[in-house]
Amino acid sequence: MGCVSSKSTLSPRLCKRTTLGYEDPAVLAAQTSFTEKEVEALHELYKKLSVSIVKDGLIHKEEFRQALFGNSKGANLFADRVFDLFNLKRNGVIEFGDFVRSLSVFHPKAPQSDKIAFAFRLYDPRGTGYIERRELREMVVAILEEANLCLSDSAVEEIIGNTFTQADSDGDGRIDPKEWGEFVKTNPAALGNMSLPYLEDITMAYPSFIVHSKVKDFPGINK
Repeated sequence: MGCVSSKSTLSPRLCKRTTLGYEDPAVLAAQTSFTEKEVEALHELYKKLSVSIVKDGLIHKEEFRQALFGNSKGANLFADRVFDLFNLKRNGVIEFGDFVRSLSVFHPKAPQSDKIAFAFRLYDPRGTGYIERRELREMVVAILEEANLCLSDSAVEEIIGNTFTQADSDGDGRIDPKEWGEFVKTNPAALGNMSLPYLEDITMAYPSFIVHSKVKDFPGINK
């Protein structure tokens, strides 16, 4: 994407403002857990990701999958759900501001409440406001597939059963946000992927965004 005027070369800051979806780093820093310098570094990373497959300066699902999971092809409920949660404008692409705001949830300094809420939405793909057994099972299976892990049906059912035994305190067969919050307090490993330490060092080097599943840390998986 060029930044050269027919009369003169634009300044770096003005050049950035002409890119699609660009937002001021100071504004984004005020709204997220990142510093202004970290936002600037994320913009450089965003520019690389947004032209890795489709050369339009926006992050498409294939580019997102390639960056986070190391694979740009193949449908997967987990990968699609993470993309949907980053796609705040629901326009089929991730713009720079949405990229920074969504990634901020994974910053080690982000509020725990934000991490809990994001994880709940991840396991509630239909947006019902509850995590149901079928939803949890589908997502666990999708995470296992994305991580190239193979568990028997009985092992998967043990994960689901142990999770609901601990989390579904009122026994209605579904987990609401309050129950989820209480569950992760006693099972912090359920938020294992929600903090990425290298985001604090993003001004030093671009991180690898490959996601490694922490599904093994759900209740029952290690038995």
